[in-house]
Amino acid sequence: MARYDYLIVGAGLFGAVFARQARDAGKKALVLDRRPHIGGNVYTKEMEGIQVHQYGAHIFHTNDRKVWEYVNRFAEFNRFTNSPVANYHGELYSLPFNMYTFHKMWGVITPKQAAAKIEEQKQAAGITQPQNLEEQAISLVGTDIYEKLVKGYTEKQWGRPCNQLPAFIIKRLPVRFTFDNNYFNALYQGIPSGGYTKMVERMLEGTEVRLGVDYLTQKDQWDDLAERVVYTGPIDAYFGYCLGALEYRSVRFETEVLDMPNFQGNAAVNYTDAETPWTRIIEHKWFEFGLGKDGKELPKTVISREYSSEWKPGDDPYYPLNDEKNNGLYQEYKKLADRENKVLFGGRLGEYKYYDMDAVIARALEQWETFKS
Repeated sequence: MARYDYLIVGAGLFGAVFARQARDAGKKALVLDRRPHIGGNVYTKEMEGIQVHQYGAHIFHTNDRKVWEYVNRFAEFNRFTNSPVANYHGELYSLPFNMYTFHKMWGVITPKQAAAKIEEQKQAAGITQPQNLEEQAISLVGTDIYEKLVKGYTEKQWGRPCNQLPAFIIKRLPVRFTFDNNYFNALYQGIPSGGYTKMVERMLEGTEVRLGVDYLTQKDQWDDLAERVVYTGPIDAYFGYCLGALEYRSVRFETEVLDMPNFQGNAAVNYTDAETPWTRIIEHKWFEFGLGKDGKELPKTVISREYSSEWKPGDDPYYPLNDEKNNGLYQEYKKLADRENKVLFGGRLGEYKYYDMDAVIARALEQWETFKS
């Protein structure tokens, strides 16, 4: 006899939301995760009174009121606004690309002047229908900004020349002919007070969770415990890589505590030249305005340098490499997944798709409605 209605593999956002929905519906779920903690890549750990984003910066943002109301059941969000800075060989530029960026780059004053400069450089490059990331970027922001603020950063992040990357990767790039420094064009934005781990803990309240468990090593035994399985790990790993391995980009972090109150004055600084080995530096205290739980300024700071790398077995997969070859391979794995009637494949790894946090939550809520027993 099955002891659980659902076995949920992965205690990240997708798994936690699904577990919460099951709990609220009176169903019994067991959550497994191979890591020693819950939260997946949104996991935060306190260091020196600072909530450190262990797997890279996560800023919650959404235009979906239903999702915003949902996460506010489990956390109180502050008013953090993402306004990163680009550092190109010591020159600092505003991100997103806006009138501050255009003025520093070209000395232009008005939006009309900025738009004319971009159009002039696009025409000079002979781009009509962008075929790759490089052409897409130049058509959006011109050659100068592409060369200084896009090319080096993107090639470090993806490990491939920009003219070999698909155009869609950069279509989300915000370009504004205003002085708005808010990177995300979203109605709702912020960081959960006390960190994401606390938020996920509340989602998982009342649900049995077992950590440090590699589901795939004893898959059949775990499956026998539940009527249905929600799997959020890599889809190719589920099938033993029988069709070959999907490709990802991974990220390595170097985190250190500094005996100073302020290292860079901003939560995120992107290093956009090719020579600097890291892609960006995160100073975690600024996600909560440099203040501790008591509202006082913290005397130390914690920074993380991020290094992008090609994924290899044993690494954490971060970004699916959604080029034509890998998307084709994923479709073959999806055919196998569709035959697994008892199993729902969800999340960034289960669906081999890059998801923002709000989209993961929306997808989990949607999948609950179709998969619930």
